[in-house]
Amino acid sequence: MSIIRLIFAIILPPLGVFFTVGIKPAFWLNILLTVLGFVPGIVHAVWLIAKHDH
Repeated sequence: MSIIRLIFAIILPPLGVFFTVGIKPAFWLNILLTVLGFVPGIVHAVWLIAKHDH
């Protein structure tokens, strides 16, 4: 499942975060980062997914 979430994190970062943590502050932060700049949204999403896959 983490491979699918990582693919979503690259294509649409908030979707990957949503599948990982649901609607929590990290999700809203990722939406903000994605709107401000697509690359920060991707970095945050990949970091969050990697952190939760331990």
